[in-house]
Amino acid sequence: MNALTQAELAEKVGVNTSAVSLWENDVNEPKASYLARLALVFSVSADYLLGIEDEAGSRLM
Repeated sequence: MNALTQAELAEKVGVNTSAVSLWENDVNEPKASYLARLALVFSVSADYLLGIEDEAGSRLM
């Protein structure tokens, strides 16, 4: 897993650090427009981020 600080992730995704903090603390969820960026940063699919697939790409739902 990528060991990024909130500031590093925020910069890569194009948000501020408070947005990342809200995501991490389950106060808010990323907008759909940020899912692709997050998937690229973490080298996973958007479906994985949404809980639709596991890490191997198998459907969970």
